[in-house]
Amino acid sequence: MAFISTERVLSKLDEHLGRNDYDSAERHLLYWLGEAQSVGDKRCALLCLNELAGLYRKLAKEEKAIETVGSLLNLIGEMGIENNVGAGTTYINCATVYKAFGRAAEALPIFEKAHEVYEKHLPATDKRFGGLFNNMALALVDLERYDEAYELYNKAIEVMQNTEDGDLEVAITYLNIASAKEAELGAVESEEAVRECIEKATELLDNHPVRDGYYAFVCEKCASVFGYFGYFVYEKELSRRASEIYERS
Repeated sequence: MAFISTERVLSKLDEHLGRNDYDSAERHLLYWLGEAQSVGDKRCALLCLNELAGLYRKLAKEEKAIETVGSLLNLIGEMGIENNVGAGTTYINCATVYKAFGRAAEALPIFEKAHEVYEKHLPATDKRFGGLFNNMALALVDLERYDEAYELYNKAIEVMQNTEDGDLEVAITYLNIASAKEAELGAVESEEAVRECIEKATELLDNHPVRDGYYAFVCEKCASVFGYFGYFVYEKELSRRASEIYERS
C-alpha cells in the first residue's frame, strides 16, 4: 500500500489558508482525500477529513461539516484507534463542529471522550488540554452551566500560560470569559468583569513578540469580539495587523 506524504498535503494547505483562499483549500483537501481513499491510506484520509471539518466549520457550511464529522467518527472506528491520543484531537474537532452549529448537547459527550483519551496519554501540562478546556467550556456556556465553564477556562489559562504561543491562547480565553459573563449576568451587571477581561486580552495581544501567520489568525479571530463589546478602534487595529501579515505571505 502506498502512503501519501501528509507533510506535502499540509504544506500546500497552509499556502492556501495563508492567502484566505478557502475554495482552493477545499479542492486541495478533497483531491487528497480521494487519493488517500483510493490507495487505502487511512492515516492521510483522517488528516484530510479533520482539516475539512475545520474548514467547513469556519465557512459555516453546516451540512458538509456534519457529514464530515460522521465520516471522521466512522473512520476512527474502522482504524481501531478510539483510545489513541490522535483520536482525542479528532474528537475535539468533531465536537467543535457540533457546538458551532448550536448543538452543544451533542458536542459535550464527544468533548468528554477526548478528555478521557488525553488523560490516559498526556501530562496535565500538555497544551492540548488548553484547547480542549476552552472548547468544552464554550459548550457548557451554551448549556448555561456557567460555574463548570469558568472552572475549565481557569484550567485552560493555567495550562496555556506556560506554553509556546500560550499568551495568545490565554487572550482568547479571557475573551471567552467576557462573553460568558455577559451571557450569565447581562450587559449591565457584567460590565466590570468584561472590562477586566478585555484589558488582559489586549495586553497579551499587544505584547506578543512574534507577528506571524498564527498571530494574524488570532487577531482576526479576536477582532470581532472586541467590536461586539464596543472596542471599535481596537477591532480595526487587530484587523489591520492581520491584513498586513497576510499580504506579506
